[in-house]
Amino acid sequence: MTNSVLTTQELLHQRYGADIPATIISHPVVDLLLSHRSVRSYSNEPLPEGVLETMIAAAQSASTSSNLQTWSVVAVTDPERKDRLATLAGNQNQIRRAPLFLVWLADLARLAHAAETRQMPHEGLDYLEMWLVGVIDAALAAQNAAIAAEALGLGIVYIGAIRNHPLEVAGELQLPPMVMPVFGMCVGWPNPARPAAIKPRLPQAAVLHREVYQPEQIPPAVERYNATMNAFYTAQQMNVEGDWADHSSRRVAGPQSLSGRHVLRVAGDMLY
Repeated sequence: MTNSVLTTQELLHQRYGADIPATIISHPVVDLLLSHRSVRSYSNEPLPEGVLETMIAAAQSASTSSNLQTWSVVAVTDPERKDRLATLAGNQNQIRRAPLFLVWLADLARLAHAAETRQMPHEGLDYLEMWLVGVIDAALAAQNAAIAAEALGLGIVYIGAIRNHPLEVAGELQLPPMVMPVFGMCVGWPNPARPAAIKPRLPQAAVLHREVYQPEQIPPAVERYNATMNAFYTAQQMNVEGDWADHSSRRVAGPQSLSGRHVLRVAGDMLY
């Protein structure tokens, strides 16, 4: 969502804390990107006509591997279906509250159909590489759609928990073989009574390596980020146990801690 009040430098301060990069080029599009926040509370105002189509046009303008366009999306507005999807995705109420819920899909069925209509083989779709292409295509398309929504003043939040029960989600959306839900996205007008904050990100030194990977720069950057996030949690009155490194480590401690851990096990059944 656009922000007509904060300057680029102020947005950078919210995004990085004290670790603001020395040289950032100011531009309205950059400011829009820096303003991103996850919006989980929505007003009751309906979406204007054309929002969905505008978002999809932006999504289809994203890069796609070899122009294969191995993604699709299901737009859900029916309250009962949103309720069922919310239950499958960890009982997340924002799915129920948002006027529009998008389920982004890795879709290899369209390519299979195209090959079959020309009586051509399509065994290449059986390989993990093509599943990865579909996931990447879906992610690139969805991010373009998210930026378009925010440019219109809307708020979004991604829902990775749509992978918690992929077979049940596939049944709810009547997905054919070779189509897999990757993530969801809530879309709506942000609730002004519950404004969302810009969440700080890791310092650039933790993610930006020049010429070669430089592991020595990561530990001090992460330690600075731990302090930044502790300050953010305090300011937002969030009761978070430990610092970023602590709770992130718990999140990847083992297969039992992965919300979408069933996806690889069932992907073969869903896709093939």
